[in-house]
Order: sequence, then C-alpha cells, then structure tokens
Amino acid sequence: MGMIHGIKDQEAFGAYQRIAEPTIKKYGGKTVFVSSGVDPGDGDWSPMGISMVQFESSDQARKWYNSPEYQAVIGQRLASTDSNTVFIDVD
Repeated sequence: MGMIHGIKDQEAFGAYQRIAEPTIKKYGGKTVFVSSGVDPGDGDWSPMGISMVQFESSDQARKWYNSPEYQAVIGQRLASTDSNTVFIDVD
C-alpha cells in the first residue's frame, strides 16, 4: 500500500507507525509485509521501502485511509517521509 522514497525523521516516522498500526487493525486491515530491500528492475521509481497492508476490500481500505483516526496521523507520515500511498485491487 505504501512506498517510502526517503525518511526525513526516523524518530517521528517510528512514532507515526506506532499510532497508525492500531487504526489499520480497527478497520480490519493487517500488515502483510514491510520491506527495505527494494531493487527496481526498470523504470524511474526508486523507493527505499514498500509496505503492504491488506483489507477485505478496496472500499474498506479507503474507509480506513479517509477515517478520522488515520487522517489525524497522516500528516506525521508526510512530514517524516517522502512517501506515496497506492491502492491496488487484486482479482
């Protein structure tokens, strides 16, 4: 679900992760993996890490993302990292 391109403040990012994880669980999500070993085969993107969070549906993932609980902490992620969030539907 997320790609980290760079961490500006490791301590603040760690605090974000501790706060965000319970919001994920509250909406039925679970962290599938967190990886810092990313080796792009081609293209012009170069994340230093990827994390995948799984929800029962893309609607549920968006409910979590737009929830008051997560919106209260998203600014901490954006301030402490250069990162992107993507939603992926799996058939």
